[in-house]
Parts: sequence; C-alpha cells; structure tokens
Amino acid sequence: MRKFKWILLIILVAILGTAGYYGYSFYKFANDISTDDHGGDKPFTTNQNVIDKGKDYEPPKWEGKQRVNILLLGGDTRGLDSNDLPRSDSLMVASIDPVSKKAHLFSILRDTYVKIPGSGQDRINAAIAIGGPNLAMKTVSDLLGIPVQYYVYTDFEGFIALIDAINGIELDVEKNMKYSDSADGHVYDIDLKKGVQHLTGKTALQYVRFRHDALSDYSRTERQRKFLTAVAEKMQTTSSILKLPKILNAIDPYIKTNLSVTDMLKLVQLGFEAKADGIVTAQIPPPNLLQEKNVGGASVIGVNVDRLQLFIQDTFNKTEEVNAETSPTPSSSPSR
Repeated sequence: MRKFKWILLIILVAILGTAGYYGYSFYKFANDISTDDHGGDKPFTTNQNVIDKGKDYEPPKWEGKQRVNILLLGGDTRGLDSNDLPRSDSLMVASIDPVSKKAHLFSILRDTYVKIPGSGQDRINAAIAIGGPNLAMKTVSDLLGIPVQYYVYTDFEGFIALIDAINGIELDVEKNMKYSDSADGHVYDIDLKKGVQHLTGKTALQYVRFRHDALSDYSRTERQRKFLTAVAEKMQTTSSILKLPKILNAIDPYIKTNLSVTDMLKLVQLGFEAKADGIVTAQIPPPNLLQEKNVGGASVIGVNVDRLQLFIQDTFNKTEEVNAETSPTPSSSPSR
C-alpha cells in the first residue's frame, strides 16, 4: 500500500511538472511577443513617424462575450532598414464567435484601394507602413464594418519557422508553380510540382506566395485560406499539442501582437473549441463586388464599402442559420 502511494506521488509530481513546463513556455512566449504590456520590439516602437500616425487609433477592447476579430499581417521585410515598416504582403482577418464557436477567415486583396484614416486613399497594404498595426486595424475595421481588436504580425522567416515546427503540412498542390527572382539572390524562388505532397516551411512559403498566373492575387488569397485552414487543423492534433513548447520557442522571435497574456489565454481556449474543419472562408472583396480600376497609371481594386459590409454581415448570419438548422433539437421528456 505504501509503495502504491509513492507511485501515485511520483505520477502526480510528473504531471504537475509537465503542466508547469507547458504553462511557463506559454507565458514566456506570450510575454515575449506581446507589445501590449512592455512596449514591444522593433520596428513598431522605434519609428517615431509611424508611432505618431498610429497612436490616435487605439483598437477597441474585447470583453470576451462578443465576436473577436484578429488581423493577421504577413510582412515582407526584404531590403528594408531595421526601423522601416514593410507593406503587408498578405492581410487576413480571423473572426470567431465565442457563443457559437464558429470561425471565419477573410483574406483581403492587398491592392484593394481604400481610405486610410488621416492619409487619404491608397492600397490597403500601405496602412501598416504609414501608421503601424493600429492604423492597419483601423483601416480594415472601416472597410469591413467590424471592430478589429487585435493583430498578429510575422514575416517570411516566422512563417517558415512555424511550419517547420509542426513538421510541415500535407497538401494537394493544384498545379505546377515556378517563378525566379534574382533580386533576392534566388533565396525565395518558387518551384513546386502539381500533386499531393509534404510541404516544409520553405516550400509552404512558395505555395502561399505564388501569384504569377492568370488570376494573380485572386488565386493566391484562395491558396492562403486553404493552407491556413490545414495549419489550424494540424495545430489541433494531439501531436502538435504535445510539442507546443517547442513550437512556441521556434516562432517566438518572429511574432508580434497587441494581445495581452490574459487575452491570449482566452483566445487559445476559444481557438481549440472552434473546430478547424468548420472554418468559413471568403475573399475580400468578393468577385461580384470587385471593381478593377486604374489610379495614376496603377492597377488597383475598388469596392463599394456599404455593399461589402452587408456581405460580411450576411456571411455571419448565414453561418448562424446553418448552425441552427443542423443543431440537434433537445428531445422532450416522455409524458407519464
């Protein structure tokens, strides 16, 4: 009996030690990447011009009960000085309803021509370079008609680190993709073959960046939504959860966000409750609202903002209607 008690004690200590290790790993990661409590890191807090233009656009607070909207920013930092902010190579909005646990993923075409508060009209991907993440969130919020409370920013290296940390993704590459650019010393050349294959961080970056075909950025954003859905599914697997400390350590240097540690914990729980296979995805602007325009000799994408915002609300409402139709009706108790 005594031996049995010692065995139970050892098991309990092991469990507590593992939980402590996981808790410490997450807390360290959350504290490192958050710009909320300790001012953040370059370049968001060192470019005074950007700080001055973005400080008037503090994002709204999330209380935990209403829909949460997170702007995912992929930056291209190649060829920039350390204090310069890049334009967004990709912009996506992840939206989760904490009540229904349903998630939406919207990818915004980076050439969408919008009003950037305080700076006139420009392509939407310029907002972060003008006023940092705050201005980018405000610009996207005004476009979509929804409050954007948070941002998560990374660059090419961060993307590669994440995919390698989860041991890659199995994906069906829909066609051959090839592009060469000597300006980067051919570091980011693209050369993928059609078919189901295992994508590492480097080849996954090729997949989500390729846009040198007839549909250009339209097909690229569709691929990005497809790929991120696959990543979300893999992150919810037991093997990825067990490797969480290693994953967090790998991507720590490349991620910045305004999420506080507390809000990050809430979102992690909500993210695991929201099933990845039920994510609703859409391109912004949708094809039926998209207007190809020419401004100053440059090709941009226009959209009627009022109609776009109705599209966003209709997308949310349709998802809720489907949920209501498919949810099991509680059976009534038999009469006695």
